[in-house]
This record gives sequence, C-alpha cells and structure tokens, in this order.
Amino acid sequence: MKRVCVMCGSSEGRDPEYVLGAQALGRCLAERGIGIVFGGGGVGLMGALADAACAAGGEVIGVITPDLRDLAGHKTVQLETVDTIHQRKARFAALSDAYIALPGGFGTLEELFEAVTWNQLAIFDKPVGLLNVAGYFDTLLRYLRFVQNEGFVRHEHVDAIIVEDDAGRLVDALKQHRPVRLGKWL
Repeated sequence: MKRVCVMCGSSEGRDPEYVLGAQALGRCLAERGIGIVFGGGGVGLMGALADAACAAGGEVIGVITPDLRDLAGHKTVQLETVDTIHQRKARFAALSDAYIALPGGFGTLEELFEAVTWNQLAIFDKPVGLLNVAGYFDTLLRYLRFVQNEGFVRHEHVDAIIVEDDAGRLVDALKQHRPVRLGKWL
C-alpha cells in the first residue's frame, strides 16, 4: 500500500476520542511510510489527521473543490483542486490503494458506501476499513447486518469491510485483505 484514502468529518464531533483516533491514524500511516489522500480540510477530524501525519513526516495529499478550499482548506499540505465532488472522488480512487473511514457525517458515509459498492461491482479492488473509534460505527454495522438479513447484500460483502478499533491493527488487516469476487446479484 502506497497511499490510503481517509474519509472523515470536517467536525471534531462530541467525543474527544474521535480527534485522538484521527491523530493516531495519521501518525500510524506516516510511521509506516503510507501516504494519505483526504478531502483537504484543515478543520475537524480532517485537520487532526493531516496535522498528525505531517508532524510524523508523512505524505498528505488533499483533494478539494475551490469553494471548500476557500472555506476550510488545509493551509500546509499539498492540495489538489478539482472542479466537482465527482472529480474529487475519482482522484481519491486514482491516488489510493485502500480506504479508511473515521467518524464523520453524510459525506464520509457517502464516500464509504461508494468505495464498498465499487468493490462489489468490481469497478476497483481496494480494501475498505472502518476505524471504529469509541464504537462510532457499531450502529451502522448492526444496520448492515439487517440489510444483509433482509436479502439486499451478501454477507461476504458486509464481511469484506474491515473493522478495527486500533489504527495499527486496521492497517495490518488492510494489507492482508483478499478481494471478494461474487458479483452484485444475490
């Protein structure tokens, strides 16, 4: 793995553990020589992730639209400006070998589910992980099992999402990931 796309909130959230988790992931990736591709924000978990990675000597590439750059763009990392969110996500895919989601809102979840769906449809084959800081994704994981039990996704596709509460274990698991090739249809 050369680079990981990290999807996370532009807010810090309510639990201080979220910031600590973002910082731990940034340091972990930098210390292992794995670059970060992210949304380019200098605030919230995005800023905490990028600042920690930079402080540890890591490569950090932000991909951002002009309006977001002007509003909250990170001031010290390499920023690549694209015109649209669709172009942003295409650059995430082009620059990254894997995906990790930290706590975040609609944008984080949308990017997470796009990556999972693209794996399911064999558009690409990149491991997807959740850094489950302070149990943030527990409710989502229960919901995904519900969706599976209702017959809308295969358990293999749900199981392919790697979940850890420790950054180092998550990165190790992403490196060991083997693709699921079942096709979309149940």
